[in-house]
Amino acid sequence: MTKVDMKKKSKESSLLNTAFEFFTTKGFSKTSITDIASKAGVGKGTFYLYFKDKYDIRNKLIARKSGQVLLKAADALLAHTEEMSFEDKFIFLVDNIINQLDENKSLLNFISKNLSWGVFMAALTSPIDHELNFREAYMKLLSGSGRRIRDPELMLYIIVELVSSTCYSSILYQEPCPLAKLKPELYQTIRSIIRQFYLPEETSAQ
Repeated sequence: MTKVDMKKKSKESSLLNTAFEFFTTKGFSKTSITDIASKAGVGKGTFYLYFKDKYDIRNKLIARKSGQVLLKAADALLAHTEEMSFEDKFIFLVDNIINQLDENKSLLNFISKNLSWGVFMAALTSPIDHELNFREAYMKLLSGSGRRIRDPELMLYIIVELVSSTCYSSILYQEPCPLAKLKPELYQTIRSIIRQFYLPEETSAQ
């Protein structure tokens, strides 16, 4: 990477970090592009060299932050040496992600309020300061499952929606129950969803 590229990357990161700070403290609607550019130490015109508008930087932030959470979970799974089944690995990933969001509630609030499937897919497929994107890690996990799975993207979508909708209130408000009580029920449901997407195992010809 050249010095010019590094300078551009530094300015972009500064704008993203500043926007995240404002969005999670002042709120999205109360934050202006002028606020972001001024705090980041760049001109307003420089902002538009990197982002179309405030919605664009918000969506890129969600993809970036979501990607970081996903990849941290994937890295933790790679570092885990204990032998696990495909379902156990999937639960391990989900548990790591939930724990990260439980430890960073402002991030949970920001992502959950603004996350759409399109933005989530951008996070899946875009490398975020990492050689591997999460989609590749997910497909590698599927290929090593030992089972054929129909429509793995739909399966992931259903599980993401389930985890997002159930954990948000549990983490932030302890409703309808604390996270510790929710997790066992949630993980059993995820196992059931995964099993619904298994294709019948092929049998050898008699």
